[in-house]
Amino acid sequence: MYRSLIEGCPDAVIVSDRDGRIRLWNRGAVRIFEYEEDEAVGASLDIIIPGAQRERHWRGYREVMASGTTRYGESLLRVPAVRRDGARISVEFSVALLCDDSGSVLGIAAFLRDVTAAWNETRETRKRLRALEGELRGKGERDE
Repeated sequence: MYRSLIEGCPDAVIVSDRDGRIRLWNRGAVRIFEYEEDEAVGASLDIIIPGAQRERHWRGYREVMASGTTRYGESLLRVPAVRRDGARISVEFSVALLCDDSGSVLGIAAFLRDVTAAWNETRETRKRLRALEGELRGKGERDE
């Protein structure tokens, strides 16, 4: 039943070990990132992390693995990601730490959703709003 749940989920479900190697990659991850399961499992998470964000990502990842705590377990984080073809996308994700019976962190499960369309729409709306505000300021100065 759990396998059906994970495989049927339209969102990406990605499990990585302490070293950041992918151990589980569902169909949602295939759809979003365009890597087949056999290509992704065993690979580093670097395959979906843009180069400019890698240092920051790995610093935070190591801290989580060492401390056993994360602030993203109950909140969504929106970050850039990269697909197999190199296209940048925006994803929202939350995580769950995977621990053994003694509480030692074994890895992490991430639940990701592609929000690129919404992100682009928000960016365009903000751009239009700034332009309209500029027009209103210019009109107000002319009316004085």
